[in-house]
Amino acid sequence: MKPERKLAETIIRPGLHLTLHEHDGSYAIRVNGKPLMHSRLTASELLLGELAVDRQTERPGLRVLIGGLGLGYSLRGVLDVTNATAAIHVAELLPAVVAWNREFLAALNGALLDDPRVTIFSGDVRSLLARAALTPYDAILLDIDNGPMALVQRSNARIYSPKGIRRLLAALKPGGRAAIWSASPDQAFADRLTEAGCHVEAVPAKLYPAAKRHGCLLYLADKPPA
Repeated sequence: MKPERKLAETIIRPGLHLTLHEHDGSYAIRVNGKPLMHSRLTASELLLGELAVDRQTERPGLRVLIGGLGLGYSLRGVLDVTNATAAIHVAELLPAVVAWNREFLAALNGALLDDPRVTIFSGDVRSLLARAALTPYDAILLDIDNGPMALVQRSNARIYSPKGIRRLLAALKPGGRAAIWSASPDQAFADRLTEAGCHVEAVPAKLYPAAKRHGCLLYLADKPPA
């Protein structure tokens, strides 16, 4: 049996370590040894990317924002269904994750970072959301931590707060869609989206194609047309 290798490590904050591991061709990112994402459990991220843009894949100049790069599967899901005129912005808070994708994960999804449709921003997605009101997006994906409840970075709670939701919707074009990955049901979050004026759908998703049960939820929030 092949041994597992720790490829890289970075410190998020004192006492909180992020590590990248490889075992027999698969990759995992862990926080203090606990699983955060795995390259064999990616069906939901691919689906998140597809559903975020499924009504407007052929729109010329489609603008998409992805919050969280991770192992790149949400990005792949968007790229697989959009045309050559799309502009896809990816905000990743941790520079190490971007570097890992380029150095260790090029054969996985790292090569997608060089797709001409893709621009990588190293920083907090909230900064892009705040600037996007003048040039809003057609679709916004949030694949951050484990969703609104299971947070690694406590500061990310602000993204899912009522104020954060207002900022999210201001960054969306009328008729645009926000798609949010969540490890578990969060009715309070869904209610906040509804109260902000969105049509909300919770889509159960499998973590891998052959799974017998759904392992997470994808919240789809459609902003009303103008």
